Amino acid sequence: MDHGENNITVIDEEGNEQLCEVLFTFDSEEFGKSYVLYYPVGSDGEDDDEIEIHASAFIPGEDSEEGELMPIETEEEWDMIEEVLNTFLDEQEEGE
Repeated sequence: MDHGENNITVIDEEGNEQLCEVLFTFDSEEFGKSYVLYYPVGSDGEDDDEIEIHASAFIPGEDSEEGELMPIETEEEWDMIEEVLNTFLDEQEEGE
């Protein structure tokens, strides 16, 4: 797997570019969207106990174009993402 595939550049509210590592992506049939979960590179949890995981809706680009990140706007989507994330984290712990 190409290492570049695993990182995304996110622009925060102040317009600063932040390199983030992709935790995982998934598709939701319920909402008809793809989602990406990611966290800032360099926050691997050693300094603080909790890494801050961000989530965005994701519109894949055409061909090789970069996809577009969209904010998540509904409470239902957040609930669904939280559920998927918790399942993912539980599986990670079991695999260790």
